[in-house]
Amino acid sequence: MRKSTSQRGRSGRHTAPESTAAGKDAAPAEPKGYQRTAVEEQTGEIPQQNDPLDDDLPLAREAQRAVRVLNPSGNITMPRPPKRRVIAVANQKGGVGKTTSVVNLAVALALHGNRVMVIDLDPQGNASTGLGVEHGAGTPSVYEGLVDGIPVEQIAQRVEGIPSLQCIPATIDLAGAEVELVNVVAREGRLQKMIDGFSGELDYVLIDCPPSLGLLTVNALVAAAEVLVPIQCEYYALEGLGQLLRNIELVKAHLNSRLRVSTILLTMYDKRTKLADQVEQEVRGHFSELVLDSVVPRSVRLSEAPGYGQSIMTYDPGSRGATSYFEAAEEIARRGAKLSRRQQTNKGGN
Repeated sequence: MRKSTSQRGRSGRHTAPESTAAGKDAAPAEPKGYQRTAVEEQTGEIPQQNDPLDDDLPLAREAQRAVRVLNPSGNITMPRPPKRRVIAVANQKGGVGKTTSVVNLAVALALHGNRVMVIDLDPQGNASTGLGVEHGAGTPSVYEGLVDGIPVEQIAQRVEGIPSLQCIPATIDLAGAEVELVNVVAREGRLQKMIDGFSGELDYVLIDCPPSLGLLTVNALVAAAEVLVPIQCEYYALEGLGQLLRNIELVKAHLNSRLRVSTILLTMYDKRTKLADQVEQEVRGHFSELVLDSVVPRSVRLSEAPGYGQSIMTYDPGSRGATSYFEAAEEIARRGAKLSRRQQTNKGGN
C-alpha cells in the first residue's frame, strides 16, 4: 500500500510519523547524511547521538580529572600545615616507587597551593631528572650542602612551570659523600643542619632516600619528623619492611626522638592479580590508619613521564596515575592539618 505524502520526506525516504498524543515531545531531527538500517526503517526511530560535552563520556571525564589535578585557578585547595613538614620517603628495597612518589606528591602539593622543596638524596639523581632540573657534573648540589656546608639558597633550583616547587639536585659526587663524612663530627646531622639553616617559607620538604640504610638515609631520618614508606604490592616488598622499621626505631631512640612513620603508600597495584589484593589486605590489617586510602596503580604512563623530564601530573594529568597521586597528596595534606588541630587542642587542654 502506498504511503501518504505526510509520512514521506522530500527525498522519498520514510520518516517517523508525527506523534499526535498530547504531551509527547517531537521526535529528534535525523542527523544530516545519516543512512538508516533496515530495523530503523521499520520502526521509524532515530538513533540518539552522543553529545561531545556529555559528562558521562570517557573523554569528558578525563578532561575533568585533568582540570582537577592541574588546578588552573591557582587556588589553595590543599590545606597548608601550620609549620614546615619534613618527610623522608624511605624504603631500602629498590624499585618500589620512592622517587616516583616523591616527584608526583611534590608536584601535586605545589600545584594546589603549598610551597614545597624536594631534596634528592639518591646519587642516581632520578628525582632531579623527574623534575627536569639540571644535575650534571659540576652542578651545585646536595653534595656541596652536606660536605662543604653550602647554604640551601645557593644549591636549590626552581622547577620550571611550578613556581612554588624547588629541588636540591643530586649529582654523581654524592656517591662519595658517605666516605667523606666518616670522620666528620655529628655526621648524622649534616642534612638537618642544612635544612634548619634555610629561612625561606616552606610547607613541605620531601627527601628522596637512596635504596639502602647507609649514612645518607640516616641523615634523612635524623632531619625528618615523618617517614613515608612506599610499599610495592608484591611479596618481596614486605620482606625488608621489618628491617626498615627497626632502623627507624633505632634512629628514634638515639638520634631523633620526633621521628615517626606517618604514612604508608601502596604502589604498583595490579588489580588483575590476587597477590596485589592479598598484600594490600595484609598491610592494611597490620598498619591500619597509617595506610593511605589512595592506591597507586601500575601504569605505563607513570614510567614514561620521567623520560620527558616531567611528573605524571603535567605529562598526563587525566590519567589514573595522576589521579591516584593527586588523591594521595590531598590525603597527606588533610591528615597533617587534622593532626595539627588535634595537637593544638591537646596543648590548650593542658
